[in-house]
Amino acid sequence: MGVIIALMIHVFWILHLLYSLIYVEPSLTDPVFYFHILLQGYLYTGLFITSHDAMHGNVSRKGVINSMTGRLSSFLFAGLSYKKLLKNHEAHHRNPGQDNDPDFYNKSQNFFVWFFVFMKRYTTIAQLIIMALLFNVWKIWFSEAAIFSYWVIPAFLGTLQLFYFGTYIPHKFPHTSRMKPHNARTQKKNHIWGMLTCYFFGYHFEHHESLRTPWWQMYKLK
Repeated sequence: MGVIIALMIHVFWILHLLYSLIYVEPSLTDPVFYFHILLQGYLYTGLFITSHDAMHGNVSRKGVINSMTGRLSSFLFAGLSYKKLLKNHEAHHRNPGQDNDPDFYNKSQNFFVWFFVFMKRYTTIAQLIIMALLFNVWKIWFSEAAIFSYWVIPAFLGTLQLFYFGTYIPHKFPHTSRMKPHNARTQKKNHIWGMLTCYFFGYHFEHHESLRTPWWQMYKLK
């Protein structure tokens, strides 16, 4: 089931991206234009969640399939290095919400400062080169306005969604006794909101408690 769900997210991501690039004319006065940007951003979030599931071995029992799925999902998201993501994510789970947690920033809890540091830690030169090359390949067939609207902006929106609901809200100060031992809080029980916000990863304490539960089963732990 994990493999099927991962494939579905990949297929929906590429089909909607191509549909938007071909058929949805960028127009600041058209509500449909914004709908497709938001939908593509949500599918970007799904790509990263799929990569995250692979990091925990939750896509398939076969390690090769997990690795392939994680690498593909990370690459499609924004040319990310799956190897670096995996290394940092393992460190995050060893020391969540602490000084040596690469996803945490204890010097400032300001959302924008923390997000800037977060992006700086994960952005690489290789990633920027990959994205620049892909952008110029897309330009062979599509307008720059369409590429920015349905490929660049949604990737940024997906990153914001993942950071806010999957890192900032769950792990920010204050750390109360109810958040121990993971320094992680959780959303209130509302499965529709849980799915819309971050594919159930707002149920973040539950994730830290059960790393081998895939995202699409997370609601059962709430």
